[in-house]
Amino acid sequence: MVGLGAKALPLRSGQTGSTAHCGGQLKDELNKLEELFTVSTGTLKKISNHFVKELEKGLSVEGGNIPMNPTWCMAFPDGHETGTFIALDMGGTNLRVCQITLTEEKGRFEITQSKYRMPEDLKTGTADQLWNYIADCLQQFIADNHEEDQLSHIPVGFTFSYPATQDYIDHGVLQRWTKGFDIDGVEGKDVVPPFEAALAARGLRLKLTALVNDTTGTLIASAYTDTEVKIGCIFGTGCNAAYMENVGSIPKLAHMNLDPSLPMAINCEWGAFDNEHLVLPRTKYDIHIDETSPRPGQQSYEKMVAGYYLGEIMRLVLLDLHDNSKCGIFKDQDISELKKPYLLDAGFISRIEEDPFENLEETKSLFQDTLHITLTRAELEFVRRLAELIGTRAARLTACGIAAICNKKGWKTCHVGADGSLFTKSRYFKKRQAKALGEILDWGEGKGDAVDDPVMVLPAEDGSGVGAALIAALTIKRVKQGQVAGIRDAESMVKALGI
Repeated sequence: MVGLGAKALPLRSGQTGSTAHCGGQLKDELNKLEELFTVSTGTLKKISNHFVKELEKGLSVEGGNIPMNPTWCMAFPDGHETGTFIALDMGGTNLRVCQITLTEEKGRFEITQSKYRMPEDLKTGTADQLWNYIADCLQQFIADNHEEDQLSHIPVGFTFSYPATQDYIDHGVLQRWTKGFDIDGVEGKDVVPPFEAALAARGLRLKLTALVNDTTGTLIASAYTDTEVKIGCIFGTGCNAAYMENVGSIPKLAHMNLDPSLPMAINCEWGAFDNEHLVLPRTKYDIHIDETSPRPGQQSYEKMVAGYYLGEIMRLVLLDLHDNSKCGIFKDQDISELKKPYLLDAGFISRIEEDPFENLEETKSLFQDTLHITLTRAELEFVRRLAELIGTRAARLTACGIAAICNKKGWKTCHVGADGSLFTKSRYFKKRQAKALGEILDWGEGKGDAVDDPVMVLPAEDGSGVGAALIAALTIKRVKQGQVAGIRDAESMVKALGI
Protein backbone atom coordinates (compact mmCIF):
# COMPACT_ATOMS: atom_id res chain seq x y z
CA MET A 1 0.00 0.00 0.00
CA VAL A 2 1.42 3.38 -1.02
CA GLY A 3 1.37 5.91 1.80
CA LEU A 4 -0.48 9.21 1.71
CA GLY A 5 1.37 11.89 -0.13
CA ALA A 6 3.38 9.51 -2.28
CA LYS A 7 3.70 11.03 -5.72
CA ALA A 8 4.09 8.74 -8.70
CA LEU A 9 6.76 9.78 -11.17
CA PRO A 10 7.96 8.28 -14.45
CA LEU A 11 10.34 5.40 -13.83
CA ARG A 12 13.94 6.56 -13.84
CA SER A 13 16.59 5.26 -16.16
CA GLY A 14 18.16 3.19 -13.42
CA GLN A 15 21.55 4.75 -14.18
CA THR A 16 21.81 7.78 -11.93
CA GLY A 17 19.26 7.75 -9.12
CA SER A 18 19.05 10.85 -6.95
CA THR A 19 21.03 10.94 -3.72
CA ALA A 20 20.07 14.49 -2.80
CA HIS A 21 18.99 13.54 0.72
CA CYS A 22 21.83 11.09 1.33
CA GLY A 23 23.60 11.99 4.59
CA GLY A 24 27.27 13.05 4.59
CA GLN A 25 28.82 9.84 5.92
CA LEU A 26 26.38 7.74 3.92
CA LYS A 27 27.31 9.72 0.83
CA ASP A 28 30.98 9.00 1.47
CA GLU A 29 30.25 5.28 1.65
CA LEU A 30 28.25 5.50 -1.56
CA ASN A 31 31.15 7.18 -3.34
CA LYS A 32 33.38 4.25 -2.34
CA LEU A 33 30.82 1.75 -3.59
CA GLU A 34 30.41 3.58 -6.89
CA GLU A 35 34.14 3.32 -7.45
CA LEU A 36 34.07 -0.34 -6.41
CA PHE A 37 31.17 -1.47 -8.63
CA THR A 38 31.64 0.74 -11.70
CA VAL A 39 33.23 -1.09 -14.66
CA SER A 40 34.92 1.20 -17.19
CA THR A 41 34.98 0.72 -20.95
CA GLY A 42 38.67 -0.13 -20.78
CA THR A 43 38.05 -2.83 -18.19
CA LEU A 44 35.21 -4.27 -20.28
CA LYS A 45 37.50 -4.53 -23.30
CA LYS A 46 40.27 -6.13 -21.25
CA ILE A 47 37.85 -8.72 -19.88
CA SER A 48 36.38 -9.47 -23.31
CA ASN A 49 39.80 -9.88 -24.93
CA HIS A 50 40.78 -12.37 -22.24
CA PHE A 51 37.42 -14.07 -22.72
CA VAL A 52 38.24 -14.81 -26.37
CA LYS A 53 41.45 -16.57 -25.34
CA GLU A 54 39.58 -18.61 -22.74
CA LEU A 55 36.95 -19.69 -25.29
CA GLU A 56 39.73 -20.93 -27.56
CA LYS A 57 41.46 -22.70 -24.68
CA GLY A 58 38.23 -24.48 -23.78
CA LEU A 59 38.04 -25.97 -27.28
CA SER A 60 41.62 -27.23 -27.13
CA VAL A 61 42.78 -30.71 -26.16
CA GLU A 62 44.27 -29.33 -22.94
CA GLY A 63 41.07 -27.46 -22.04
CA GLY A 64 40.69 -24.54 -19.68
CA ASN A 65 38.39 -22.97 -17.12
CA ILE A 66 35.50 -22.66 -19.56
CA PRO A 67 34.42 -26.23 -20.45
CA MET A 68 33.17 -25.45 -24.02
CA ASN A 69 31.17 -28.67 -24.12
CA PRO A 70 30.27 -30.18 -27.52
CA THR A 71 26.55 -30.97 -27.40
CA TRP A 72 26.14 -33.20 -30.49
CA CYS A 73 23.39 -30.90 -31.66
CA MET A 74 24.71 -30.64 -35.21
CA ALA A 75 22.28 -28.47 -37.14
CA PHE A 76 19.99 -25.50 -36.94
CA PRO A 77 16.31 -26.28 -37.50
CA ASP A 78 14.88 -25.53 -40.95
CA GLY A 79 11.41 -24.75 -39.60
CA HIS A 80 9.82 -27.89 -41.06
CA GLU A 81 10.42 -30.20 -38.09
CA THR A 82 7.26 -32.03 -36.98
CA GLY A 83 6.15 -34.46 -34.31
CA THR A 84 5.08 -34.71 -30.68
CA PHE A 85 7.64 -34.63 -27.86
CA ILE A 86 7.88 -34.57 -24.09
CA ALA A 87 10.23 -31.89 -22.77
CA LEU A 88 11.55 -31.73 -19.21
CA ASP A 89 13.19 -28.58 -17.91
CA MET A 90 15.13 -28.89 -14.66
CA GLY A 91 16.19 -25.41 -13.67
CA GLY A 92 17.42 -23.89 -10.44
CA THR A 93 13.94 -23.06 -9.14
CA ASN A 94 11.33 -25.09 -11.02
CA LEU A 95 10.84 -28.32 -12.92
CA ARG A 96 8.68 -27.89 -15.99
CA VAL A 97 7.07 -30.74 -17.91
CA CYS A 98 5.77 -30.04 -21.40
CA GLN A 99 4.15 -31.82 -24.30
CA ILE A 100 5.14 -30.04 -27.49
CA THR A 101 3.79 -30.66 -30.96
CA LEU A 102 5.78 -29.19 -33.83
CA THR A 103 3.15 -28.56 -36.49
CA GLU A 104 3.17 -28.77 -40.28
CA GLU A 105 3.15 -24.97 -40.41
CA LYS A 106 6.73 -23.73 -40.56
CA GLY A 107 8.04 -22.46 -37.25
CA ARG A 108 4.80 -23.17 -35.34
CA PHE A 109 4.18 -25.35 -32.30
CA GLU A 110 1.54 -26.26 -29.72
CA ILE A 111 2.40 -26.71 -26.05
CA THR A 112 0.79 -28.12 -22.91
CA GLN A 113 2.80 -27.70 -19.72
CA SER A 114 2.87 -27.92 -15.95
CA LYS A 115 5.36 -26.40 -13.51
CA TYR A 116 6.55 -27.98 -10.26
CA ARG A 117 8.58 -26.22 -7.58
CA MET A 118 11.99 -27.75 -6.85
CA PRO A 119 11.94 -28.18 -3.04
CA GLU A 120 14.86 -26.46 -1.35
CA ASP A 121 15.77 -29.56 0.65
CA LEU A 122 16.01 -31.51 -2.60
CA LYS A 123 19.00 -29.40 -3.60
CA THR A 124 21.10 -30.95 -0.81
CA GLY A 125 19.30 -34.29 -0.63
CA THR A 126 20.18 -37.61 -2.23
CA ALA A 127 20.47 -38.58 -5.87
CA ASP A 128 17.56 -41.03 -5.52
CA GLN A 129 15.36 -38.28 -4.12
CA LEU A 130 16.16 -36.06 -7.09
CA TRP A 131 15.43 -38.60 -9.83
CA ASN A 132 12.35 -39.94 -8.06
CA TYR A 133 10.96 -36.43 -7.70
CA ILE A 134 11.46 -35.72 -11.41
CA ALA A 135 9.89 -39.05 -12.40
CA ASP A 136 6.96 -38.43 -10.03
CA CYS A 137 6.31 -35.04 -11.64
CA LEU A 138 6.40 -36.56 -15.10
CA GLN A 139 4.02 -39.32 -13.99
CA GLN A 140 1.67 -36.70 -12.53
CA PHE A 141 1.77 -34.69 -15.77
CA ILE A 142 0.82 -37.78 -17.77
CA ALA A 143 -1.97 -38.64 -15.33
CA ASP A 144 -3.36 -35.11 -15.61
CA ASN A 145 -3.15 -34.83 -19.39
CA HIS A 146 -3.10 -38.26 -21.03
CA GLU A 147 -3.84 -41.91 -20.99
CA GLU A 148 -0.50 -43.62 -20.45
CA ASP A 149 -0.60 -45.65 -23.66
CA GLN A 150 -0.96 -42.46 -25.67
CA LEU A 151 2.62 -41.56 -24.75
CA SER A 152 4.36 -44.76 -25.79
CA HIS A 153 7.14 -44.28 -28.34
CA ILE A 154 7.31 -40.53 -27.72
CA PRO A 155 10.81 -39.03 -27.59
CA VAL A 156 11.90 -37.01 -24.57
CA GLY A 157 14.13 -33.96 -24.63
CA PHE A 158 15.55 -33.33 -21.14
CA THR A 159 16.81 -29.83 -20.46
CA PHE A 160 19.42 -30.37 -17.74
CA SER A 161 20.80 -26.92 -17.07
CA TYR A 162 24.07 -27.86 -15.40
CA PRO A 163 27.59 -28.35 -16.80
CA ALA A 164 27.77 -31.81 -18.35
CA THR A 165 30.30 -33.55 -20.57
CA GLN A 166 28.52 -35.17 -23.49
CA ASP A 167 30.22 -37.81 -25.59
CA TYR A 168 26.71 -38.56 -26.82
CA ILE A 169 23.62 -36.40 -27.19
CA ASP A 170 21.53 -38.88 -25.20
CA HIS A 171 23.91 -39.04 -22.23
CA GLY A 172 25.78 -36.56 -20.05
CA VAL A 173 28.25 -36.66 -17.16
CA LEU A 174 27.66 -33.91 -14.60
CA GLN A 175 30.84 -31.88 -14.19
CA ARG A 176 29.70 -29.91 -11.15
CA TRP A 177 26.55 -28.64 -9.54
CA THR A 178 25.61 -24.97 -9.90
CA LYS A 179 22.60 -22.78 -8.92
CA GLY A 180 22.84 -23.80 -5.26
CA PHE A 181 22.58 -27.59 -5.82
CA ASP A 182 24.93 -29.82 -3.85
CA ILE A 183 23.72 -33.43 -4.12
CA ASP A 184 26.28 -36.12 -3.34
CA GLY A 185 26.87 -38.98 -5.74
CA VAL A 186 25.91 -37.22 -8.97
CA GLU A 187 28.98 -35.25 -10.01
CA GLY A 188 31.26 -37.21 -12.30
CA LYS A 189 28.50 -39.65 -13.25
CA ASP A 190 26.17 -40.07 -16.22
CA VAL A 191 22.81 -38.60 -15.21
CA VAL A 192 20.77 -40.51 -17.80
CA PRO A 193 20.81 -44.10 -16.40
CA PRO A 194 19.37 -43.17 -12.97
CA PHE A 195 16.79 -40.94 -14.65
CA GLU A 196 15.75 -43.77 -16.98
CA ALA A 197 15.68 -46.21 -14.05
CA ALA A 198 13.27 -43.92 -12.19
CA LEU A 199 11.02 -43.82 -15.27
CA ALA A 200 11.15 -47.60 -15.67
CA ALA A 201 10.25 -48.13 -12.00
CA ARG A 202 7.02 -46.27 -12.70
CA GLY A 203 6.29 -48.06 -15.93
CA LEU A 204 6.73 -44.91 -18.02
CA ARG A 205 7.50 -46.06 -21.56
CA LEU A 206 9.35 -43.01 -22.80
CA LYS A 207 12.72 -42.72 -24.55
CA LEU A 208 15.21 -40.02 -23.67
CA THR A 209 16.41 -38.85 -27.07
CA ALA A 210 18.40 -35.74 -26.22
CA LEU A 211 19.95 -34.33 -23.05
CA VAL A 212 20.01 -30.59 -23.60
CA ASN A 213 21.45 -27.59 -21.80
CA ASP A 214 18.96 -24.73 -21.53
CA THR A 215 21.36 -22.42 -23.36
CA THR A 216 21.66 -24.78 -26.32
CA GLY A 217 17.90 -25.12 -26.32
CA THR A 218 17.57 -21.33 -26.36
CA LEU A 219 19.94 -21.12 -29.34
CA ILE A 220 18.00 -23.70 -31.35
CA ALA A 221 14.52 -22.51 -30.39
CA SER A 222 15.38 -18.89 -31.24
CA ALA A 223 16.90 -19.90 -34.57
CA TYR A 224 13.65 -21.81 -35.31
CA THR A 225 11.84 -18.49 -35.76
CA ASP A 226 14.76 -16.12 -36.51
CA THR A 227 17.47 -17.22 -38.92
CA GLU A 228 19.75 -14.37 -37.85
CA VAL A 229 20.21 -15.90 -34.38
CA LYS A 230 23.77 -17.17 -33.86
CA ILE A 231 24.07 -17.17 -30.06
CA GLY A 232 21.79 -18.34 -27.27
CA CYS A 233 22.16 -16.96 -23.75
CA ILE A 234 20.66 -17.42 -20.31
CA PHE A 235 20.66 -14.48 -17.91
CA GLY A 236 18.68 -15.73 -14.94
CA THR A 237 19.44 -17.77 -11.83
CA GLY A 238 22.62 -18.76 -13.69
CA CYS A 239 24.46 -17.32 -16.67
CA ASN A 240 25.61 -19.18 -19.78
CA ALA A 241 25.84 -19.12 -23.59
CA ALA A 242 25.86 -21.44 -26.57
CA TYR A 243 26.76 -20.91 -30.21
CA MET A 244 27.37 -23.00 -33.33
CA GLU A 245 31.03 -23.82 -34.01
CA ASN A 246 32.51 -25.73 -36.96
CA VAL A 247 34.03 -29.08 -36.00
CA GLY A 248 37.34 -28.14 -37.61
CA SER A 249 37.75 -25.43 -34.95
CA ILE A 250 37.34 -27.88 -32.07
CA PRO A 251 40.77 -29.50 -31.57
CA LYS A 252 39.52 -31.76 -28.78
CA LEU A 253 37.28 -33.55 -31.32
CA ALA A 254 40.05 -34.03 -33.92
CA HIS A 255 40.56 -37.68 -32.89
CA MET A 256 37.07 -38.49 -34.18
CA ASN A 257 38.00 -37.60 -37.77
CA LEU A 258 34.70 -35.85 -38.42
CA ASP A 259 34.10 -33.62 -41.42
CA PRO A 260 35.66 -30.29 -40.30
CA SER A 261 32.87 -28.33 -41.98
CA LEU A 262 30.15 -29.93 -39.84
CA PRO A 263 28.42 -27.61 -37.35
CA MET A 264 28.43 -28.38 -33.64
CA ALA A 265 26.57 -26.45 -30.96
CA ILE A 266 28.92 -25.59 -28.11
CA ASN A 267 27.58 -25.19 -24.59
CA CYS A 268 30.17 -22.76 -23.28
CA GLU A 269 29.40 -23.00 -19.55
CA TRP A 270 31.03 -19.61 -19.34
CA GLY A 271 30.05 -19.12 -15.71
CA ALA A 272 33.49 -20.62 -15.02
CA PHE A 273 35.26 -17.79 -16.86
CA ASP A 274 38.23 -16.36 -14.97
CA ASN A 275 38.32 -18.90 -12.16
CA GLU A 276 41.99 -17.92 -12.03
CA HIS A 277 40.94 -14.38 -11.02
CA LEU A 278 43.05 -12.57 -13.60
CA VAL A 279 40.70 -9.92 -15.01
CA LEU A 280 37.31 -9.77 -13.30
CA PRO A 281 37.06 -6.81 -10.88
CA ARG A 282 36.02 -8.79 -7.81
CA THR A 283 35.08 -6.98 -4.61
CA LYS A 284 35.40 -8.33 -1.08
CA TYR A 285 31.71 -9.18 -1.31
CA ASP A 286 32.26 -11.33 -4.42
CA ILE A 287 35.16 -13.04 -2.69
CA HIS A 288 33.03 -13.79 0.38
CA ILE A 289 30.28 -15.30 -1.77
CA ASP A 290 32.82 -17.50 -3.51
CA GLU A 291 34.57 -18.64 -0.34
CA THR A 292 31.32 -19.53 1.43
CA SER A 293 29.71 -21.24 -1.57
CA PRO A 294 29.43 -25.05 -1.99
CA ARG A 295 32.10 -24.84 -4.73
CA PRO A 296 34.77 -22.24 -3.81
CA GLY A 297 36.97 -21.22 -6.72
CA GLN A 298 34.39 -22.22 -9.34
CA GLN A 299 31.88 -20.23 -11.42
CA SER A 300 33.65 -16.93 -10.76
CA TYR A 301 31.91 -15.07 -13.59
CA GLU A 302 28.49 -16.45 -12.72
CA LYS A 303 28.86 -15.40 -9.09
CA MET A 304 29.20 -11.77 -10.20
CA VAL A 305 26.42 -11.59 -12.79
CA ALA A 306 23.76 -14.26 -12.17
CA GLY A 307 20.45 -13.61 -10.49
CA TYR A 308 21.09 -16.19 -7.79
CA TYR A 309 23.84 -13.99 -6.33
CA LEU A 310 22.81 -10.35 -6.89
CA GLY A 311 20.52 -10.07 -3.88
CA GLU A 312 23.21 -11.68 -1.73
CA ILE A 313 25.73 -9.07 -2.89
CA MET A 314 23.35 -6.32 -1.74
CA ARG A 315 22.75 -8.07 1.59
CA LEU A 316 26.48 -8.34 2.25
CA VAL A 317 27.06 -4.66 1.46
CA LEU A 318 24.26 -3.56 3.78
CA LEU A 319 25.40 -5.87 6.57
CA ASP A 320 28.98 -4.65 6.19
CA LEU A 321 27.93 -1.02 6.40
CA HIS A 322 25.83 -1.68 9.48
CA ASP A 323 28.60 -3.56 11.28
CA ASN A 324 31.75 -1.78 10.14
CA SER A 325 30.92 1.70 8.89
CA LYS A 326 30.66 5.06 10.61
CA CYS A 327 27.54 5.91 8.63
CA GLY A 328 25.22 4.20 11.13
CA ILE A 329 22.94 2.58 8.56
CA PHE A 330 19.83 0.97 10.12
CA LYS A 331 20.94 2.39 13.48
CA ASP A 332 19.30 0.88 16.60
CA GLN A 333 17.21 -1.56 14.56
CA ASP A 334 16.91 -5.33 14.70
CA ILE A 335 18.80 -6.66 11.68
CA SER A 336 18.38 -10.36 12.44
CA GLU A 337 16.59 -10.95 9.11
CA LEU A 338 19.39 -9.22 7.21
CA LYS A 339 21.80 -11.78 8.64
CA LYS A 340 20.12 -14.65 6.79
CA PRO A 341 22.20 -15.66 3.74
CA TYR A 342 20.46 -15.51 0.37
CA LEU A 343 17.28 -14.05 1.84
CA LEU A 344 17.31 -11.37 -0.86
CA ASP A 345 17.12 -12.19 -4.55
CA ALA A 346 17.52 -10.35 -7.85
CA GLY A 347 13.81 -9.54 -7.82
CA PHE A 348 14.36 -7.58 -4.61
CA ILE A 349 16.88 -5.38 -6.40
CA SER A 350 14.61 -4.93 -9.41
CA ARG A 351 11.69 -3.84 -7.24
CA ILE A 352 13.88 -1.17 -5.63
CA GLU A 353 15.03 0.14 -9.00
CA GLU A 354 11.52 0.21 -10.37
CA ASP A 355 9.95 2.05 -7.45
CA PRO A 356 8.03 4.80 -9.31
CA PHE A 357 7.45 7.09 -6.33
CA GLU A 358 9.48 10.17 -5.55
CA ASN A 359 9.61 9.34 -1.85
CA LEU A 360 10.50 5.68 -2.60
CA GLU A 361 7.49 4.50 -0.64
CA GLU A 362 7.49 1.07 -2.27
CA THR A 363 11.13 0.53 -1.32
CA LYS A 364 10.33 1.53 2.25
CA SER A 365 7.50 -1.01 2.37
CA LEU A 366 9.71 -3.67 0.77
CA PHE A 367 12.33 -3.32 3.51
CA GLN A 368 9.70 -3.31 6.24
CA ASP A 369 7.95 -6.39 4.89
CA THR A 370 11.08 -8.39 4.03
CA LEU A 371 13.64 -7.33 6.63
CA HIS A 372 11.51 -5.58 9.30
CA ILE A 373 13.73 -2.53 8.92
CA THR A 374 12.48 1.06 8.59
CA LEU A 375 14.61 3.24 6.32
CA THR A 376 15.25 6.95 6.59
CA ARG A 377 15.03 9.08 3.45
CA ALA A 378 18.83 9.06 3.16
CA GLU A 379 18.92 5.28 3.51
CA LEU A 380 16.19 4.89 0.89
CA GLU A 381 18.18 6.88 -1.65
CA PHE A 382 21.31 4.99 -0.69
CA VAL A 383 19.79 1.54 -1.30
CA ARG A 384 18.25 2.78 -4.54
CA ARG A 385 21.66 3.76 -5.86
CA LEU A 386 23.24 0.56 -4.51
CA ALA A 387 20.65 -1.50 -6.42
CA GLU A 388 21.51 0.43 -9.59
CA LEU A 389 25.23 -0.18 -9.11
CA ILE A 390 24.84 -3.93 -8.58
CA GLY A 391 22.39 -4.34 -11.46
CA THR A 392 24.43 -2.22 -13.83
CA ARG A 393 27.67 -4.04 -13.10
CA ALA A 394 26.04 -7.40 -13.77
CA ALA A 395 24.55 -6.29 -17.09
CA ARG A 396 27.79 -4.73 -18.28
CA LEU A 397 29.86 -7.78 -17.41
CA THR A 398 27.50 -10.09 -19.32
CA ALA A 399 28.22 -8.07 -22.45
CA CYS A 400 31.86 -9.20 -22.29
CA GLY A 401 30.95 -12.80 -23.06
CA ILE A 402 28.66 -11.93 -25.98
CA ALA A 403 31.29 -9.63 -27.48
CA ALA A 404 33.96 -12.34 -27.03
CA ILE A 405 31.97 -14.90 -29.06
CA CYS A 406 31.32 -12.31 -31.78
CA ASN A 407 35.00 -11.38 -31.95
CA LYS A 408 36.12 -15.01 -31.93
CA LYS A 409 33.82 -15.83 -34.85
CA GLY A 410 34.37 -12.54 -36.69
CA TRP A 411 30.67 -11.68 -36.57
CA LYS A 412 29.99 -7.98 -37.03
CA THR A 413 26.23 -8.46 -36.89
CA CYS A 414 23.97 -11.15 -35.45
CA HIS A 415 20.98 -11.76 -33.26
CA VAL A 416 21.29 -13.28 -29.80
CA GLY A 417 18.36 -15.17 -28.30
CA ALA A 418 18.26 -14.54 -24.56
CA ASP A 419 16.15 -15.97 -21.76
CA GLY A 420 16.19 -15.89 -17.98
CA SER A 421 14.61 -13.72 -15.31
CA LEU A 422 17.28 -10.99 -15.36
CA PHE A 423 16.76 -10.42 -19.06
CA THR A 424 12.99 -10.79 -19.14
CA LYS A 425 11.98 -9.16 -15.84
CA SER A 426 14.58 -6.48 -15.11
CA ARG A 427 13.51 -3.24 -16.71
CA TYR A 428 17.03 -1.91 -17.22
CA PHE A 429 19.18 -4.98 -17.86
CA LYS A 430 18.79 -5.05 -21.64
CA LYS A 431 19.73 -1.39 -22.24
CA ARG A 432 22.67 -1.54 -19.87
CA GLN A 433 23.95 -4.65 -21.60
CA ALA A 434 23.48 -3.10 -25.05
CA LYS A 435 25.36 0.04 -24.04
CA ALA A 436 28.28 -2.06 -22.81
CA LEU A 437 28.26 -4.11 -26.03
CA GLY A 438 28.53 -0.89 -28.00
CA GLU A 439 31.49 0.23 -25.89
CA ILE A 440 33.35 -3.07 -26.30
CA LEU A 441 32.66 -3.44 -30.02
CA ASP A 442 33.21 0.26 -30.84
CA TRP A 443 29.87 0.91 -32.49
CA GLY A 444 30.21 4.65 -32.06
CA GLU A 445 27.54 7.25 -31.35
CA GLY A 446 23.90 6.37 -31.88
CA LYS A 447 24.30 2.66 -31.12
CA GLY A 448 24.19 0.61 -27.96
CA ASP A 449 20.60 1.53 -27.17
CA ALA A 450 19.17 -2.00 -27.68
CA VAL A 451 17.30 -0.78 -30.76
CA ASP A 452 18.60 -1.83 -34.18
CA ASP A 453 22.15 -2.44 -32.92
CA PRO A 454 24.59 -4.52 -35.01
CA VAL A 455 24.40 -7.25 -32.35
CA MET A 456 20.84 -7.43 -31.07
CA VAL A 457 20.00 -9.36 -27.91
CA LEU A 458 16.36 -10.37 -28.23
CA PRO A 459 13.85 -12.28 -26.09
CA ALA A 460 14.20 -15.98 -26.85
CA GLU A 461 11.65 -18.53 -27.79
CA ASP A 462 11.03 -21.24 -25.21
CA GLY A 463 14.46 -22.86 -25.27
CA SER A 464 13.93 -25.15 -22.32
CA GLY A 465 10.79 -26.61 -23.86
CA VAL A 466 10.61 -26.00 -27.59
CA GLY A 467 14.40 -26.09 -27.87
CA ALA A 468 14.57 -29.53 -26.23
CA ALA A 469 11.81 -30.80 -28.54
CA LEU A 470 13.57 -29.40 -31.61
CA ILE A 471 16.90 -30.96 -30.66
CA ALA A 472 15.16 -34.30 -30.14
CA ALA A 473 13.60 -33.88 -33.60
CA LEU A 474 16.97 -33.01 -35.15
CA THR A 475 18.51 -36.07 -33.48
CA ILE A 476 15.82 -38.36 -34.90
CA LYS A 477 16.36 -36.79 -38.32
CA ARG A 478 20.08 -37.63 -38.09
CA VAL A 479 19.32 -41.22 -37.11
CA LYS A 480 16.99 -41.63 -40.07
CA GLN A 481 19.75 -40.29 -42.35
CA GLY A 482 22.29 -42.72 -40.89
CA GLN A 483 24.33 -39.94 -39.25
CA VAL A 484 24.89 -41.49 -35.85
CA ALA A 485 28.03 -39.72 -34.57
CA GLY A 486 27.42 -38.67 -30.99
CA ILE A 487 24.42 -40.99 -30.51
CA ARG A 488 25.15 -43.73 -27.99
CA ASP A 489 22.83 -46.45 -29.28
CA ALA A 490 21.03 -45.46 -32.46
CA GLU A 491 19.65 -48.98 -32.90
CA SER A 492 17.98 -48.85 -29.49
CA MET A 493 16.55 -45.42 -30.30
CA VAL A 494 15.08 -46.71 -33.56
CA LYS A 495 13.44 -49.62 -31.75
CA ALA A 496 12.12 -47.58 -28.81
CA LEU A 497 10.64 -44.85 -30.98
CA GLY A 498 9.44 -47.04 -33.81
CA ILE A 499 11.28 -45.04 -36.46
